[in-house]
Amino acid sequence: MTEYDTSQTLLLGHSPDPDDAFMFYGLAKGLVDAGRWRFEHVLQDIQTLNERALRGELHITAISIHAYPYVADRYALTNCGSSMGDGYGPLVVAREPMAWQDLRGQRIAVPGRMTTAFLALNLLLGRDAFEHEIVPFDRILEHVAAGRADAGLIIHEGQLTYQRQRLESVVDLGVWWKTETGLPLPLGGNVIRRDLGAENMREIAAILQRSIRYSLDHRREAVAHALAYARDMGTDLADRFVGMYVNDWTLDYGEAGRSAVRELLQRGHQAGLVPAVETIDFV
Repeated sequence: MTEYDTSQTLLLGHSPDPDDAFMFYGLAKGLVDAGRWRFEHVLQDIQTLNERALRGELHITAISIHAYPYVADRYALTNCGSSMGDGYGPLVVAREPMAWQDLRGQRIAVPGRMTTAFLALNLLLGRDAFEHEIVPFDRILEHVAAGRADAGLIIHEGQLTYQRQRLESVVDLGVWWKTETGLPLPLGGNVIRRDLGAENMREIAAILQRSIRYSLDHRREAVAHALAYARDMGTDLADRFVGMYVNDWTLDYGEAGRSAVRELLQRGHQAGLVPAVETIDFV
């Protein structure tokens, strides 16, 4: 393969959320050496980024791990940039306390069919065991509180703010997964397009990792930057949320993290929920 044309700006997709804003603070502000590469940050919700990855539109993008089997022919996962729920994760909430088994047959508001939260919920309850409707992730809490769904699948900061709507936690999918497998729940990751070529992919992934490390080393400044993307969160809550999803797992999956990705997608395939991926590549 000939050397990739670096005169073209690389499109870097990530969500407009405090954890992603924190992660790419150094890169966005020019505080990290990007070498010969130029990046244009594309901020969109994760469901939209999943859909764009299906079309191969972005050079590097955040995606749900659930979406990876559908794009594995075009993208590889980068070793850095993961969002792992290590004993915590997406929640199902409802207006009244209930056992998680009672969610079967209920109407549940979900943030997208390709989110990892949706995959995990199907693994817990069983395929087609509940009705679902797609609701923007930042409107699910009010949707459930208003009685328009029996329960809601909560991602992002809603995991920390749902009690403001007087809602009850029914099940934490990260707790369930940890109990079930002993592994963290791999929610999101970064992928990079294979047509960049192996050497360029490694070089770009190293730049992304430097940005993450810079933010972790300059936490106060990076959290202040992330506050612009923190809906209804003050500094303390934003810092807590960032700490949940940008940490050592984000610098590198490690063997446990890579095993968690393989386990999740293998179980998803066995349940008929995702296509098989024979080899999962990490760059």
